[in-house]
Amino acid sequence: MSELIDQLLAKAREAQKVIEFWPQEKVDEMILAVGWEAYKRETAETVARLAVEETGLGVYEDKVLKHQKKTIGVLRDLQGEKTVGVIERVPEKGLVKIAKPMGVIGAITPMTNSSSTMPCNGLMILKARNAVIFAPHPRAKKTCAVTCEEMRKGLAKVGAPLDLVQYIEEPSIELTQELMSKVDLVLATGGAGVVKPAYSSGKPAYGVGAGNATVVVDETADLPVTAAKICKGKIFDNATSCSAENNIVIQESIFDDLLEELKKTGGHLVTGEDRAKLKAAMWPDGVHLSGKIVCKSVKFIAEEAGIHVPDGTKFIMVLGEHIGPEDMFSAEKLSPVLTLWKYKTFDQAVQMVIDITGFSGYGHSCGIHSVNEEHILELATKAKVSRMMVRQAQSVGNSGDWENGMPFSMSLGCGTWGGNITSENITVKHFLNVTWVSYPIPAEIPDPEVIFAPHFAKYGK
Repeated sequence: MSELIDQLLAKAREAQKVIEFWPQEKVDEMILAVGWEAYKRETAETVARLAVEETGLGVYEDKVLKHQKKTIGVLRDLQGEKTVGVIERVPEKGLVKIAKPMGVIGAITPMTNSSSTMPCNGLMILKARNAVIFAPHPRAKKTCAVTCEEMRKGLAKVGAPLDLVQYIEEPSIELTQELMSKVDLVLATGGAGVVKPAYSSGKPAYGVGAGNATVVVDETADLPVTAAKICKGKIFDNATSCSAENNIVIQESIFDDLLEELKKTGGHLVTGEDRAKLKAAMWPDGVHLSGKIVCKSVKFIAEEAGIHVPDGTKFIMVLGEHIGPEDMFSAEKLSPVLTLWKYKTFDQAVQMVIDITGFSGYGHSCGIHSVNEEHILELATKAKVSRMMVRQAQSVGNSGDWENGMPFSMSLGCGTWGGNITSENITVKHFLNVTWVSYPIPAEIPDPEVIFAPHFAKYGK
């Protein structure tokens, strides 16, 4: 076991040394070459089909779209980014900042987004002149292999070392843990089962927190438009994204109207005995989400639960009853199942967002459909989340979209709320070491009388 990981690491370190001092132009040429091989339609279709076949999760057409969109989005964000030599000068402070690679990155990739995660993370890592070794989920190893081999074709085109991109061919928990303990940085994209070992690996690590995106709809929302966006965010790729809408908190005066609009988009409300059957199928032991239903179609979930849903149903809706373990429908569902809640006053809505996200784990995201700026800022100020989408499909917007300014990324930090070191979308800057060069400047010594003047004026000396 050790021999395999040591061999991968040795090859990665040799490859990384080759590009350590490449000029920016050559690095950028490499990124475009790798990006094209990953982005092209043939690759996207092949790995999307493999991902669905291997994992049984998600929707082929959505995976093709996601793979291409996220890859080209990352490439757009990387355009013009300086990652070689001097990246910033601050003359008034006498500072010059020089970018340097970290070395070899161990990237743990999830089963849910088994194809798109590789180019998105890999392109950022390469842009910073690092090497990467991917550790895929065992049920997504073929998808990883094909994706990485396409990326290696891009490296070959520009004469870059192929071993800048490697992967564990037969992944296991033991091999992944050993990899994490020996690389220079760990990037863990996935659930708690991946993130916790990454943080205990003894190496610096970027992880993600639990997702349970909760979205408020107030009385100022455009209901048909809002319903369409909620549907889009909920059903994309059978809700494989941790950013998918899970809970909708609706002002009581518009609740019935929005419910009707959601039904028009393909939502089906499940109540009474059918709700109980659905709950039992999703959480058989009352606590843990069943792997059988994760990222599966509405039809499959309904059959598994023994309930009937009309033809054309795109997602299932239930009414929320309690926030917390007594009603697991308030938790993250990783499926086309949506929980609806009702509120009276906006401060109640804010508290519900706090409570719902707190139940699954603070830090990830929330959203709001409103044109009331006071409501928008109040939720943004009080919710313990790292990102908040305004009038957007949550799962589409969180990780970067053409219609917002969020950085394209497949790894979303959740701040200290979610047990993470950053609250940002992981981007190329997170794979760089930076040396601060400090030149002498004229001394500016602060006057205590000036610094403490406001304090002295109010309280005296």
